[in-house]
Amino acid sequence: MDIVVKEELKAYIDPLTADEHEALERSILAEGCRDALVLWGNVLVDGHNRYGICSRHGLPFNTVQNTRFKSMEDVHLWMIEQHLGRRSVSDFQRGVLALRKRDILAARKQEEQAQLQRESDGTAESSVDADTDTPPWEPAPKLSRAELAREAKLSTSQVGMIERIHAQAAAEVVEAVKAGVISISAAAAVADLPEEEQRAAAAGGKDELKQAAKRVREAKRKPRVPKPEQAVAELADPDEADADDRDAQVLAALVELGEDAPTLRRRVVALTRENDALRAQLAALRGG
Repeated sequence: MDIVVKEELKAYIDPLTADEHEALERSILAEGCRDALVLWGNVLVDGHNRYGICSRHGLPFNTVQNTRFKSMEDVHLWMIEQHLGRRSVSDFQRGVLALRKRDILAARKQEEQAQLQRESDGTAESSVDADTDTPPWEPAPKLSRAELAREAKLSTSQVGMIERIHAQAAAEVVEAVKAGVISISAAAAVADLPEEEQRAAAAGGKDELKQAAKRVREAKRKPRVPKPEQAVAELADPDEADADDRDAQVLAALVELGEDAPTLRRRVVALTRENDALRAQLAALRGG
């Protein structure tokens, strides 16, 4: 049998380190390939590293068929489940896998609805009578964000951030978060920038990415709304002691200018107080 290795399935496999690969190779050369490779038809599902070593050295191996798979989507879902169960998978990768699972199930749900519509229109036989037009799987559930978070062992906010990264982030930013250069939250913030700015930040390295995330967060931060009692205080007349000090400063300035008319002095003092009160009101309105 010619075994087929699909790149779309290899993408789910964590590559072995050089030491791990060398240890596995030594074991197979010494003891043979003890564990059977898992196939679906002629497609390799499990045992990619063992298959590569055996093929390179011309060593025999056994295979076993997984008869539970009905479609390639079943294979994808099985591999996703295998990876979600591993502790070595990063939080970001867990989120990506959970989103991939949601996409597969959503596509199935859409096909189920289309099948029901065809049956209703009379363009397809009922699934009870004919299996050929029936999707080869169990009815697909619809996963909420909370359910995705639970499966991926993440918080709902983390899943939301990973969704944003998945949908908006430039490839360079995705690689940075995969490599652990920046956190999920920082990458989600950077993903809100135009793509060219994201790439420029990624090219600048860890520090530039962090600065870009900081700029985005600061731009989104809302100005602090004063409490009602604070706004009332700002609208109130200036403190009497402060007002007296201000009056004295104005009078001293007038004396220096040689103004002697008492009426003029009182008028300037009154206008100064009124101006201070208006400034306080304006500041309160801007703060609200």
